[in-house]
Amino acid sequence: MTRNIADIRRDYEGGRLDEAMVPEQPMVLFDEWLTLALDAEGEDGNVMTLATVDSQGLPHARVVLLKGCDERGLVFYTNYHSHKGSELTNVPHAALVFWWPSLGRQVRIEGRVELVSDEESDAYFNSRPRASQLGAWVATQSVVIPDRHWIEERQHRFEQAYEGQEIPRPVHWGGYRVVPDMIEFWQGQPSRLHDRIRYEYRDESWHSFRLAP
Repeated sequence: MTRNIADIRRDYEGGRLDEAMVPEQPMVLFDEWLTLALDAEGEDGNVMTLATVDSQGLPHARVVLLKGCDERGLVFYTNYHSHKGSELTNVPHAALVFWWPSLGRQVRIEGRVELVSDEESDAYFNSRPRASQLGAWVATQSVVIPDRHWIEERQHRFEQAYEGQEIPRPVHWGGYRVVPDMIEFWQGQPSRLHDRIRYEYRDESWHSFRLAP
């Protein structure tokens, strides 16, 4: 390595995050932050890290895309037979992390996970470009394959199979919703004295409080 990463520094400057001024519902604040992030980060504004655990309690994380967000929770789509799909079947809880560097902001979310309805999955699948629809059939996600040629051959076969036809949603592909019970907002500040406001859902309502940096 030609550069000493221990010497890398960034001084954060951002608007204050005051617990006396945040809304009662965390998804209201999340929507505000996401809107700003989509403007600031462009096509990367909806990128998030998804963490799951396997049946032995070992954690696994990967980057996915947020594709839906409302008061019910946050939605992403994937192959149900993938590693993350299998893990969520065994342990239906997950953590999400959003990092928006241009804003110096991070959001952490934890909660249970549920499948979205077939109607929601169908609607989103039908909105995808045709190439992405085919990709859902082609990619046997997380399965070991011999080489790139194997998947290109598989893509060719599915292109021929659905030529001139609408492409149906595979039964093994659809959406998951993370239903939050914890949402933490982090705003970078100078001297590492960052603002952290956490919301926790308990006793059928949201409670917010400040955490030390």
